[in-house]
Amino acid sequence: MAHIVVDDNEMLEKAIKRFKRMVEKEGIIREFKKREYYEKPSTILNRKKKAIARKLMKKNRRGRAEY
Repeated sequence: MAHIVVDDNEMLEKAIKRFKRMVEKEGIIREFKKREYYEKPSTILNRKKKAIARKLMKKNRRGRAEY
């Protein structure tokens, strides 16, 4: 859980930026968007397989360009 302490003499904008950085670092927003809607286990598996296939294709393309 993101938690910051704001000093009396600290500017509000600076505290907000610090909070946003912390939330981004912990991945809270990304996790919320991922869990916003139910996703079937088969859909999750298909998405992961497609991501792996894209990564392999990219790696193969990069390997051929070096020759």
